[in-house]
Amino acid sequence: MKNQNWLPSLFNDFFGDEWVVNRANRLSSPAVNIIENEKDFRIEIAAPGMTKEDFNVHVNAHDELVISLEKHTENEQKGDDKHAKKGTYLRREFSYSSFRQSFALPENVDKDKIEACIKHGVLTIDLPKKVEAKEVPAERRIEIK
Repeated sequence: MKNQNWLPSLFNDFFGDEWVVNRANRLSSPAVNIIENEKDFRIEIAAPGMTKEDFNVHVNAHDELVISLEKHTENEQKGDDKHAKKGTYLRREFSYSSFRQSFALPENVDKDKIEACIKHGVLTIDLPKKVEAKEVPAERRIEIK
């Protein structure tokens, strides 16, 4: 009798609340802070559990800072090694997370000096502002005393 009810059980397992909640969490975007001070801009992205290998940060041809993240994880629960070697899984979970966001860079950002680091689950990108040289006028009027 138990085997005859496998289809509703399969749908409950697959479409149950737990699956929907996990999927919603995987599709959410990480928190982003943008800070400006006199010398630079700073972008902070919450990325707990991520490594620098999971990220790609670059400036594209349109002067946009592009930040992308891609993370694959797999977890297995095996009955015993004999079944696992034959490829029969009793339960196998995997997830795929991705994120991509672009930021238009202000003209006063020195694109050659942009730096990024990840520490304590936060990706930090420093965007230094260009140091503008004070222009000395080519001509000046000399006051006669």
